[in-house]
Amino acid sequence: MASLPTKQIPGVYHRRFGDILVTALSDGYVEMGYDIFREFSREAVDEMMARDHRVSPPRISINCFLLRGPAGTVLIDCGSQEKFGPTAGKLFENLAAAGVDPGEVEHVLLTHCHPDHSCGLTDTRTGERLFPNATVVANRKEIEHWFSDEQMAAADERKRVRYFGWAREQVGPYRDGRLKLAYDGMEVLPGITLVECAGHTPGHSTWLVCSKGKQMIVWGDLAHVPEIQVAKPEISMSFDHDPDLAARNRTALLARIFKEDMLVAGMHIHFPGFGYLVCEGSGYRVATEQWNFEI
Repeated sequence: MASLPTKQIPGVYHRRFGDILVTALSDGYVEMGYDIFREFSREAVDEMMARDHRVSPPRISINCFLLRGPAGTVLIDCGSQEKFGPTAGKLFENLAAAGVDPGEVEHVLLTHCHPDHSCGLTDTRTGERLFPNATVVANRKEIEHWFSDEQMAAADERKRVRYFGWAREQVGPYRDGRLKLAYDGMEVLPGITLVECAGHTPGHSTWLVCSKGKQMIVWGDLAHVPEIQVAKPEISMSFDHDPDLAARNRTALLARIFKEDMLVAGMHIHFPGFGYLVCEGSGYRVATEQWNFEI
């Protein structure tokens, strides 16, 4: 008998969206404990995860999305590199599996500067840009916050290292003319608009992609655990900068996504991360898209 495989196939999935080829790229996943939720009991987490036969405490997928079309070659978020251990940091091997060299990426759009979204920008050993020809685009509020010495001094030690320190380490090498600051409602590239959804971080953003009359929202950390936060948008995370604001903005944006029937591309929806919202009680659920062999 031939030897059995010991490694999963590459985490790469292509999908056409209007005149854009969208490629979901898995950065892996991270196992999380029960204390990630604010004011939500262990028993309640277990009950909600069990409805969908999910692991509890939650396993959180980490996805990035590559867009190739009229706006060029655009990567939305860039994974975690070595920051989350052996189950994550897979973006670059999956980019290679997709036949894409990091030097081809012209823009990296960040939803925010938490380490599972922005720690693939820079080689931590050398300080060199891992996307040598790319311009990084982020909400100006996000950059202002993480580069504020006053805000950093007011944070606890863990946040000073993992949030402020790592954000500066990763984004810093692009501040020599390779960083573009955006704002809510700004079309940063043809068909790609920043839609601010602050609360999780001061400048947390989603990216609205429009092509041939269709809309797709790449929603960052709008929901970390979709089985819970999409069903109950009022539930925030322990690491939200402003949990109440995050809950209000999540509730409002989910309602807009549902009303306008947007395709969702979620960083923490189970790979490949595409789906549509379905109204269910006072909340929603993500109806994940069926696998397609045809691109």
